[in-house]
Amino acid sequence: MPASYYNSKELMAIAAAREIKNGDIVFCGTGISLVAAMAAKKISAPDSVIFFETGAIDSKLEEVPLAVGDSRVMFGTSVNGNLADAFATMQNRITGPHVVGIMGAAQIDKYGNLNSTALGEYIKPKVRFAGSGGACDVASFVGRVIIFMQHEKRKFVPKLDYITSPGWLTGPDGRKNAGLPDGGPFSVITNMATMGFDETSKEMYLSGYFPGISPKEILNNMGFSIDVSRAREVNPPTKFELEVLREKCDPQRLIIG
Repeated sequence: MPASYYNSKELMAIAAAREIKNGDIVFCGTGISLVAAMAAKKISAPDSVIFFETGAIDSKLEEVPLAVGDSRVMFGTSVNGNLADAFATMQNRITGPHVVGIMGAAQIDKYGNLNSTALGEYIKPKVRFAGSGGACDVASFVGRVIIFMQHEKRKFVPKLDYITSPGWLTGPDGRKNAGLPDGGPFSVITNMATMGFDETSKEMYLSGYFPGISPKEILNNMGFSIDVSRAREVNPPTKFELEVLREKCDPQRLIIG
């Protein structure tokens, strides 16, 4: 596949990789979040550390694991611990600002609160998901949260059916009033755009739109309105970024397609 062509998953992975800084400690699951973390480590953040809820910290990741319990997660780790080790790493007050969590969900609202529990009434839901796992803990304690979503009106909703993972809750003082530490949602990356959160209001705004997609089209696929005045076109992946993503991170195209 020529470097001039890329699909939306590749751009999503690269957009997330660009948000990870050298020295960051990245908590992620498998799938596109892991590919993004691997790409960041190989492109611009070689001293970043990837860790998993199973307790594997700083894996070599010579192949893409398909689950957090996949033995490839444990290969060449600096520490191969357990769930307690993973959550201790996440909540470390010294490294806290540098800990990044990468998450996904079924629903998101304008403050970055997430639902990955159920659709409809909690007692008698239309859809019950497998469970949140450590999603609430990640959203509560890491320094910055990057969220992957499919850009659909049914996912960007005015009110969540259930709050699994806290974002900015009700706005500027929401997390503080709930007794949560500093940190929270930092970026939302979809198959159409990137969103950030205003420093004052904590409301979502459009920070970037993918090439060929207009802000109007993005708003038409959301259940609430956001500020688009700061939006700029997202830079497409460079030839080098795509080569790393395709040849070093996911050569079998298990995730990026």
